[in-house]
Amino acid sequence: MEIATIKKFWENWEAQTLSPLASLSIKSRGREHPEKECELRNCFQRDRDRIIHSKSFRRLKHKSQVFLSPEGDHYRTRLTHTLEVSQISRTIARGLRLNEDLTEAISLGHDLGHTPFGHAGEEALQEIHPGGFKHNEQSLRVVDFIERDGRGLNLTWEVRDGILQHSKTRDMNMEKVSKENLPQTLEGQVVRWSDMIAYVNHDIDDAIRAGVITQNDLPQDCLEVLGKTHRERIDRMVKDVILNSVEKSLVTMSVPVRNATQELRKFLFDTVYFGEYQQIEREKAKRLIKELYQFFLENLDIFEKEYRVNFYHQDTDIIVCDFISGMTDRYATAIYRKYFIPYSWPQEGMGKEIN
Repeated sequence: MEIATIKKFWENWEAQTLSPLASLSIKSRGREHPEKECELRNCFQRDRDRIIHSKSFRRLKHKSQVFLSPEGDHYRTRLTHTLEVSQISRTIARGLRLNEDLTEAISLGHDLGHTPFGHAGEEALQEIHPGGFKHNEQSLRVVDFIERDGRGLNLTWEVRDGILQHSKTRDMNMEKVSKENLPQTLEGQVVRWSDMIAYVNHDIDDAIRAGVITQNDLPQDCLEVLGKTHRERIDRMVKDVILNSVEKSLVTMSVPVRNATQELRKFLFDTVYFGEYQQIEREKAKRLIKELYQFFLENLDIFEKEYRVNFYHQDTDIIVCDFISGMTDRYATAIYRKYFIPYSWPQEGMGKEIN
């Protein structure tokens, strides 16, 4: 059997097995820059692989999810969050007979543009960068322009659309969103729900582990609908999305489950993400980001020489924003220490060696 025959088998399988509402790889709207197709993998599988092999994907392991630079081994990072979103989205996609390859690619790429220090870093760049800052737009910028030394990953239209439209504002009602603000594929809509299902549940888990909240602090009316445990809640949410979206042109939840999920989400914003317990550390992180941003704008010679930055854009604000948003927590801290914290003088007799 030839490689091309294997690919053709799976293309036929998609056409015969997936829902009529699914996005077929052979009907993709394609890439901005046309290129020769892979003999084995379909276009969405290639996008998934390009994302996994990218530098920005590897950096997610050292970017905060909720707790800034966590030392505990079991706290989620931006990478583990991404993997949980991928797992949930594939389960839902399979239940709805949608394209799992497409949901996986969108899931793995949806947070590539997230800043160091989680929401605090995003908030800092939003306040100081003239063009504002949204991590979903930055994620698209990463795959379009930043990766591969400015050449981008040249992903398919469907994956790019899903990445751009995955995000949700703090007060967003998931059922009252205009069509133009939704992903144009059902697979993208699956990732949008999966993102929320993942972080609502694992952030509760981490907050309890950290002692920030207890099980008794959670809204009890939500738990009556969704379940008392982490496993029960994810199971209920995932099954509810599947049962309420089968053969429909919109991915959704039932009203009771959706309302309970959104109430839990609001509880997390009020109590955990923007709660008083973490406010001092959040302000430290924001100050660090803002001072680095201003330092590099005022010292472009250092920026260009030490970090070999390619001035690919006339607007230096954009270049500095790209550089800082791509940092990991520990790299941002190390760079800040380098330029703003005095070095301790070495032990006696070491001065000559330094010079």
